[in-house]
Amino acid sequence: MAASPVNEIESQFARLPAETQLGLLERLVHHLRQSLEAPRESWEAELSAMAADPQMQKELSCIESEFSTAEADGFWKSTAFA
Repeated sequence: MAASPVNEIESQFARLPAETQLGLLERLVHHLRQSLEAPRESWEAELSAMAADPQMQKELSCIESEFSTAEADGFWKSTAFA
């Protein structure tokens, strides 16, 4: 039975000198962190684009005016960030 690719990688990794193993692990962690940060950066870019969109600003302005009477009572402001 042939070894799985993961087993083969582990076997080859074990044959490397400890310093090389550490360097490889650091590179792998670096690549993994970059791949995990990419979706967050993409989400923030999309959010910024949405905030700059004139149609979105118009819609938010309409929503704000619809709720302006509720703001006048001061209730939402006292509980919004509690």
